[in-house]
Amino acid sequence: MTTSPLPPIVSEDEWHADLATQIDREKAHTRERDRLSAARRRLPMVEVRADYAFDGPRGKATLLELFEERRQLIVYHFMFGPDWEAGCDGCSWVVDAMTHPAHLHARDTTLVLVSRAPREKLLRYQARMGWQHPTWYSSLGSDFNQDMGVTTCCDAPDADRGERHGISVFLRDGERVFRTYFSGKRGVEYLGSLWSYLDLTPYGRQESWEYSPSGLAAITALYMEPPPRRVRNIAARQATLT
Repeated sequence: MTTSPLPPIVSEDEWHADLATQIDREKAHTRERDRLSAARRRLPMVEVRADYAFDGPRGKATLLELFEERRQLIVYHFMFGPDWEAGCDGCSWVVDAMTHPAHLHARDTTLVLVSRAPREKLLRYQARMGWQHPTWYSSLGSDFNQDMGVTTCCDAPDADRGERHGISVFLRDGERVFRTYFSGKRGVEYLGSLWSYLDLTPYGRQESWEYSPSGLAAITALYMEPPPRRVRNIAARQATLT
């Protein structure tokens, strides 16, 4: 018999009752997360006016070019200083969970990594970890990391040798680029599914049950459902956000 701590053993009826209570709490948490995402889509934005240069797979690139002609850009600020020999362990966990970006691309969204280490180091570490995506850019030589608040002085209490992790979201309007969102520390812990990344963006998941600012297009898989059920589902989901 194991000596490790175990959950209490109960009857099947007791287990179902406790599980139902837990599921109710989790559903409430999901509805609150939907409300937070709706509020995030209503945040103001700030224009990014600086000219940053990044080193990528096709040579030098501007911040606008990181969008790859899509409307939204998500940048994961991967902690990897210029003099480091390996990337951050925690950031590596985040990238390990990143899936193929095709569904993000279908929603006009690009996801990239940015670090200050030279591109050669990034490529070596990427090969070591077996990552095929996303594209990894070096911001070495620019003020991008400092301006985004993820590179600071080495004695900062929440930094590792002057580096912080985080995630930034950008939106472009023609050739103008705006920063719409940033989170760091434990704010990146829940990232993993494509939904979790889309929830950070101004356009969200682009589903019609979401409450989004007027004028944003809503394209949803709910349109694949039979009309009566689709109407019921949309109304029910919107009701949870009021």
